[in-house]
Amino acid sequence: MSRKISKVFKQSGVIPYRVNNGKIEILLITTRNFQHWVIPKGDIPNGMSPPASAAKEAWEEAGVIGQVDTKELGSYKYRKGGKVYRVKMYLLPVEMLSEDYPLISTIVNLSEALIQFMLFLGL
Repeated sequence: MSRKISKVFKQSGVIPYRVNNGKIEILLITTRNFQHWVIPKGDIPNGMSPPASAAKEAWEEAGVIGQVDTKELGSYKYRKGGKVYRVKMYLLPVEMLSEDYPLISTIVNLSEALIQFMLFLGL
């Protein structure tokens, strides 16, 4: 019996970070229903590179301004609503945070961020 091949939707996202008093801090945002901590990510528009799309998502979802490292950090897949998504991830050193953005965000320390991200991935 053959297995159905489903389309994999492409997304990109960033791990926004800064170094504060010698400690790495990661910026996380909440989902719209405030149920989970996540990272800025989203669909890659036609004609836009994954790093540029990731930077756009960081600005739109968290008000983050910075230069995305164009070297892909890694990727992961997830399922939502019967669809499969593959997210290419990039680092984004935070240069500035705008106070005018649609989702609530916060800076957390690296260990807390890694725990929340692992929970997000289901690990």
